[in-house]
Amino acid sequence: MAHTSDTLIVKSHETWVELTLNRPDRLNSFNDEMHRALYAALQNTRESGVRAVLLTGAGRGFCAGQDLGDRDPSKMTEAPDLSKTLTTFYNPLIRLIKSMECPVICAVNGVAAGAGANLALACDIVIASDTAKFIQSFAKVGLVPDSGGTWTLRHLIGEARAKALALTAEPVSATQAADWGMIWKALPEDEYLAYARRLAEQFGSAPTVGLAMTKAAIQAAATNTLDEQLDLEAASQKICGQTPDYAEGVSAFLQKRTPNFTGKRS
Repeated sequence: MAHTSDTLIVKSHETWVELTLNRPDRLNSFNDEMHRALYAALQNTRESGVRAVLLTGAGRGFCAGQDLGDRDPSKMTEAPDLSKTLTTFYNPLIRLIKSMECPVICAVNGVAAGAGANLALACDIVIASDTAKFIQSFAKVGLVPDSGGTWTLRHLIGEARAKALALTAEPVSATQAADWGMIWKALPEDEYLAYARRLAEQFGSAPTVGLAMTKAAIQAAATNTLDEQLDLEAASQKICGQTPDYAEGVSAFLQKRTPNFTGKRS
């Protein structure tokens, strides 16, 4: 089932949902309406028990970041307070994606620039067309990478590369991004989206609690000590070991059959 708005296409499947940014004439750059639509759709999937999310963009690009047409200095009487845009829209969106209790996949076509690049990199698994490019375009307009960019880049590719990309705004090809570990895979234009959809379908029938706790544990490892991480693993394993999916997975393994996971906690 598909629901199309002016800014977002929501296509629901049995166990997963595909969200498509839908401002192709503006390279899917964000305005307030698209912010609200995407956040609401993600919140709805969280509350409905969807077991995987696929995020992509309509047209020739994934997302060019903020629509700068809304920030034209010649049409403004005073300088904008950009922190309000971050605290109202981008920061809650990144936090929501990171806290989703299911995998969030991003399929990137064309350009992913500015906040659009960092939105993609905030997702759990990024699949890109080999024609895609990731650009930290903030330096071109005198800004700091936001939407978690300064944190995400540093953790994904290290300080030297993070600083160089942020300071130069040099585009990174999808192939280079995959080689560096910024993203999972760069695939041909006619394959990347089909692969991402198959992955969402796979996660839609997987042991969701275990996947969610794996995601959370790996994210926590960015700041935890080894001792803290060992304790977190033990606590997580206790919860996972009490789920129906653990019992089903072991039974299916012993009986040499395909497991039927429900994704339920109890």
